[in-house]
Amino acid sequence: MPITFNKDNLKGFLDDSDFEGIRIPLIKAHEALTHKKGLGAEFTGWMDLPGRIENHFLSDLKKLAQSVEKSSDALISIGVGGSYLGIRAAEEFLKHDVKLPIYYAGHNLSPDYHAHLLSNLKKKRVSAVVVSKSGTTTESALVFRIVKKFMEAKYSAKELKKRIICVTDERKGALRKIADKEGYQTYVIPDDVGGRFSVLTPAGLVPLALAGIDVKGLVEGARSAQKEFSNGDFAANAAYQYAAARYLLYAKGKVIEVLSSFYPHMFYIAEWWKQLFGESEGKDKKGIFPASLTLTADLHSMGQLMQDGTRNVFETFLMVEKSRAKLVIPKDKDDLDDFNFVAGKDLDFVNKQAYAATAFAHKEGRVPNMSITIPRSDAKSLGALFYFFEKSVAISGYLLGVNPFNQPGVEAYKKKMFELLGKK
Repeated sequence: MPITFNKDNLKGFLDDSDFEGIRIPLIKAHEALTHKKGLGAEFTGWMDLPGRIENHFLSDLKKLAQSVEKSSDALISIGVGGSYLGIRAAEEFLKHDVKLPIYYAGHNLSPDYHAHLLSNLKKKRVSAVVVSKSGTTTESALVFRIVKKFMEAKYSAKELKKRIICVTDERKGALRKIADKEGYQTYVIPDDVGGRFSVLTPAGLVPLALAGIDVKGLVEGARSAQKEFSNGDFAANAAYQYAAARYLLYAKGKVIEVLSSFYPHMFYIAEWWKQLFGESEGKDKKGIFPASLTLTADLHSMGQLMQDGTRNVFETFLMVEKSRAKLVIPKDKDDLDDFNFVAGKDLDFVNKQAYAATAFAHKEGRVPNMSITIPRSDAKSLGALFYFFEKSVAISGYLLGVNPFNQPGVEAYKKKMFELLGKK
């Protein structure tokens, strides 16, 4: 079962004539992307990446993972942004597969966070994966120094060569120089894939494989999606329909998109999605602000605003067709809470009714909404979802008239911070 896209709750906000009105821009965006003639075409290597990943590479990663697992109790993953969020999203979503726990570092500059992390790892056997194209990203570079010193106190230089793995540029950059000097094992991030699109490159696959995640399944799912979403026919391409709906709602003043899910293990998928869409679209004073909610919990905190606040919001629900677990609600002899009427039902049945009720209520409250549903909580479904969103944001960026593959605004804070730190 493929990813399904449902836009029934857009009725009354968008109609067929709206979609027909952007048919030509959609075709142009598709052709620009497909033929690599659009803005940022040099960073569209992610498009055919799933089909280019060789099976023997995945097999080699599995062997490496088995070796690391035997010698380690924990894996430190050092990275920020695209070198962190995709890894975290997959690991949290596929938690049931994890064999080697991942401890995340370098995605913030908090001394309390990192001191606590290292304290927890003092008595553990650790290996580390450092992910950075340049090796000069402030957060990951400084924390790598700290982690490296921590590991040097535990292991010999010879042992460190087995325990530190670098994922970086093939030829240049600070991390490449460090890895070559110290003799660390390395994997290459392709030049034609930007950070936020890199989850299916070694930047994501290496740490995920070491943790025990089914990276072969991830890639297989992405390969299926690559084939499915290559179709230039709007009516047959769910990724394009999603991109078109977002663009049309934005044109009608809906400037905030809330990605809502009723499954807590999707929290970091939403965090990854926020970077993907925010960094790809937010330029030239344009772009939809990406936000997220985890329901039903956030219905008790943000529900009032979503139902009755400023009407500049639209909502996308991210759903799972079939949960991994079945949990039946028991019957209670006293029924003091008056819930015996759902006794015998699976908890996910109730969860999905909560989704249906929320979607309907928010539509009545003038929040247009749509839904994206993946078949199940497995690696194949996640790989397909990663590719679905990547294809959608590329088309969405071209519809907006921006380069969806650069991030010039990110450099502004870095420049100011280096000035404050006194870097020459």
